[in-house]
Amino acid sequence: MNTTEIYLIAMGIVFTLPYLIWRLGRTELVAPLVVVQIITGILLGPGVLGAFFPAYYQFVFNPSVVQSLTGVAWWAVMLFVFLAGIELDLSQAWAAKKESALTAGLALLVPLIFGAAAASYINSGQMGTGWIGASAKDWQFTMGVAMSCAVTALPILILLMEKLEILRQPLGQRILRYASLDDIAIWGVLALILMDWERMGKQVFFLLAFGVLSIVLRRLMQAVPPADRWYVALIWLILCSLGADWSGLHFMVGAFLAGVVIDAAWFDQTQMDLLRKHVLLVMMPVFFLSTGLKTNWAMGGTLVFVAAAMLLLASVAGKLLGVRLAGKILRWPDGEASVIGWLLQTKALIMIIFANILLDKQIISSATFTALLLMAVASTMLTTPVVSPKLKQLK
Repeated sequence: MNTTEIYLIAMGIVFTLPYLIWRLGRTELVAPLVVVQIITGILLGPGVLGAFFPAYYQFVFNPSVVQSLTGVAWWAVMLFVFLAGIELDLSQAWAAKKESALTAGLALLVPLIFGAAAASYINSGQMGTGWIGASAKDWQFTMGVAMSCAVTALPILILLMEKLEILRQPLGQRILRYASLDDIAIWGVLALILMDWERMGKQVFFLLAFGVLSIVLRRLMQAVPPADRWYVALIWLILCSLGADWSGLHFMVGAFLAGVVIDAAWFDQTQMDLLRKHVLLVMMPVFFLSTGLKTNWAMGGTLVFVAAAMLLLASVAGKLLGVRLAGKILRWPDGEASVIGWLLQTKALIMIIFANILLDKQIISSATFTALLLMAVASTMLTTPVVSPKLKQLK
């Protein structure tokens, strides 16, 4: 068979298998389709499919096919992160800045501290070597893993709150405020971790150019007809991603920055929602597969699972404790802090994107990436079953 035919077989697997598991297994309560797609990507990777059926794995996921899939995955995740940046609305957070800053700060800081402790132990040699990336300093590894524990996946949070029917309610809007502030902090810390002192000149030039061109872009977007704005936005996305990658930052950092300076009000909200859903439906499954192909169980399955369990405990306990502290200070009603804490610890997608960047920049190893991936999936699968009964009690 030629490369095109094998590529289409791989694409068929990517779209068919997760859908059948999700639909026939009726996993919606525990795992939405997007989570099933992530898990399927792991199962199709070298640690599972490659271990049990190495010949089939090497046939389907040969270097030519993987290279083609990777190109689609890059574009998919650029679009997704770009849209997340556009949809980031800080105006509501500013209107309630004291409450939002306190809650978002504690919801980020406490799991960050817990995650840093877990990362330091993992990297101490007590669990063997090979967790830190080849190009990382100890502080970069610790901060990268710690921030992975503090991440909230804003797009998945929106999806879950829609299903729980609280997105448009006051509680849902408050949770979005907290998650939005944490989203800004997470990308800011990532930029700090990736700061390359040898290429500091390039990075300063990129940030200055980005600032100047952002002013020009905002004026241009308001001057062009609405029908042309998406074309201009996509060109802007590509330029920012290219500039960020050229300067030593990651192209996904550029994609997020490109979206942040664009106002969602310039676009039709219905079109925006449809585009996000279409990117998730049509393109992101390829990214999930390419993520699964990066998993590595060379450290031994047991150690990877132990590391994932430690990180999961640090993430969930840290988030719940941080939000509970905020609730006590702000005197929230009983049960509210628990619901908010569990929803804010949703990890999948943004944390997986975050971990992909750390892996690409050799801040973490493939083994650490696998542990983070397992943690992200587990934390997201816990959310809906835990929150649903708590919401009923709260109501």
